Amino acid sequence: MAKTVEQTEVEIGTQVKRARLERNLSQRMLADQANVSEATVQNLERGAGSSLATLIKVLRVLKKDAWLEQLAPDLGPSPLQLLRASKGKAPRQRVRPTTPKRSGVSK
Repeated sequence: MAKTVEQTEVEIGTQVKRARLERNLSQRMLADQANVSEATVQNLERGAGSSLATLIKVLRVLKKDAWLEQLAPDLGPSPLQLLRASKGKAPRQRVRPTTPKRSGVSK
């Protein structure tokens, strides 16, 4: 059976709390470093709702950026982006073979 959104929020909050404690940070210290309120950190850890921006700020302070990479790995440019980028380049030109120069003798 799939987890509810609320269950997932609680699990993420638990993991954030565990990471905070591993770094020996209080909620106040984490909040200050992430530039969010202490209540916001408390809500995040309880799974009581939080914004994606808050989660990103907190994870960066906790040095858990790898969690974000797992959610949204960098796949590089899309084929459409590559096509759009190539349109701004100068068109390719053919290289013509050079003709050998003749010596100074003429007929």
